[in-house]
Amino acid sequence: MGQHTDATNQGAYEAQSFYGRWARLYDLVATFPGVGSWRERTAESLDLSPGDTVVEMGCGTGANFSYLRERVGASGTVVGVDFTRGMLDRAATRVEERGWENVHLVRGDATAPPIAGPVDAVLGSFVVGMLGSPAAAVEEWCSLVRPGGRIALLDASRSTDPRARPLDALFRLFVAMSAPPTTRLRYSTPPWKPLDDRVAAARKPLENRSEYAHEAFALGFVRLSSATVE
Repeated sequence: MGQHTDATNQGAYEAQSFYGRWARLYDLVATFPGVGSWRERTAESLDLSPGDTVVEMGCGTGANFSYLRERVGASGTVVGVDFTRGMLDRAATRVEERGWENVHLVRGDATAPPIAGPVDAVLGSFVVGMLGSPAAAVEEWCSLVRPGGRIALLDASRSTDPRARPLDALFRLFVAMSAPPTTRLRYSTPPWKPLDDRVAAARKPLENRSEYAHEAFALGFVRLSSATVE
């Protein structure tokens, strides 16, 4: 048990260090032309109203904050949760530069979020593919949402669209490069295989809930799933 715990802690430390070092580059990728339209649609899927409280799990550098804040207004609250200090530092800079007094940052693990519900909505954006037990994490997020509130997952995985085949190799390379080096070396399974499996598993808790919706963008490489929590 002690060795397993040490390995888990070491893996978490390695992931935090890796994503912390690449926070600036991640911020550039997160704001590429065209990506904003996916984030806009994701925010719309949460059906937010002025005064609502929305929590983003794995908020990264805060690329979604402007879309969320636009919908909850100055009377609402946006909470971003991330476990990587470098990401949160970039997010804090974005919040400070824009003077967003109702956007709050929390350093914590998305699988055990230090958030007290109920909240009006939860968003997970490009994060479930990094989680060891994504379905359990999404169930936990749903438990934070009030009845009638919404949850949405925006993620990337390999596309099944035949038109996307020429780009599949590029996507695999991107996934391999964006995974922590120790993870790539430790496991023989290519990193895009567990990514596909985890993204699919994360959707399962939403599929049987009411008003479930699923959309695809970028030739199927990016998927948005959303549902209402009863």
